[in-house]
Amino acid sequence: MGMEMQCISYYQSPLGRILLSSDDTGLSGLWFEGQRYFARNLDVDAVERETEILKDAKRWLDVYFSGHEPEFSIPLHIQGSPFHKEVSRIMCSIPYGEVMTYGEIAEMIRTLFGVPHMSARAVGGAVGHNEISIIVPCHRVVGSNGNLTGYGGGMERKMKLLELEGVDLSHFYVPRRS
Repeated sequence: MGMEMQCISYYQSPLGRILLSSDDTGLSGLWFEGQRYFARNLDVDAVERETEILKDAKRWLDVYFSGHEPEFSIPLHIQGSPFHKEVSRIMCSIPYGEVMTYGEIAEMIRTLFGVPHMSARAVGGAVGHNEISIIVPCHRVVGSNGNLTGYGGGMERKMKLLELEGVDLSHFYVPRRS
């Protein structure tokens, strides 16, 4: 199996600088600089180069940060276990401006894999290790009781992204230690 070359590029967002990575398959990473698990799956020999995929991702981010839902999609290269990919697929199905709970995702996964139990915590782990922030919208996943819970990019950013999408945050709270 020949490894695909990864290309990287930077994007200056209103919430901080973003590192993007892509390969021939699609966008493989989108991280806020300094976030948890930053560039975890990035090849050491990734080359800084504007590819079509990276250009499209930046165009998508321009639209998104202007407060609109982008009307086009970008090819994604989601890596990881079947479980991780499924959690990512479900996150991608959460509509713009809406949220879903870890428990709801766990229930969907449980049904899908036909297992008797699926913990929201396991789902939380997969959500937390999302490599493609914003476009795979892990910020739209919340706790069952209105707890916003953690976000790799930081709680402040999670709230700003949800606000940008018009989510009413008055029903939510930030846990004391997050």
